[in-house]
Amino acid sequence: QVQLVESGGGSVQPGGSLTLSCEASGSVVVIYRMGWYRWAPGRQRELVATLYGDGTTSYRDSAKGRFTISGDIAKGTMSLEMNNLKPGDTDVYYCGARTYNEVYYWGQGTQVTVSS
Repeated sequence: QVQLVESGGGSVQPGGSLTLSCEASGSVVVIYRMGWYRWAPGRQRELVATLYGDGTTSYRDSAKGRFTISGDIAKGTMSLEMNNLKPGDTDVYYCGARTYNEVYYWGQGTQVTVSS
């Protein structure tokens, strides 16, 4: 079992910045990759950014150049630095972890609101 706890959401004006953090506990050694997702009721879940155990990262096109994912999978820690935020980035962001045997775990979500 893996437990995930997010922190760092909030409200900012367009062009502002926020940093989300996620900390995993439990069987951290089984984690293959961690990522940030966004979704809301009635919409499909979207993968925003991914961090792999070897340090490799990947991003959704809308996040490239504005967001930076970092962390240490072995320690179960991950952050997402979000810059130049836009109203379209408003959503609930979830930390997700996938294990080597393809089991997914999710955090409770943190709200990001970008509005003037």
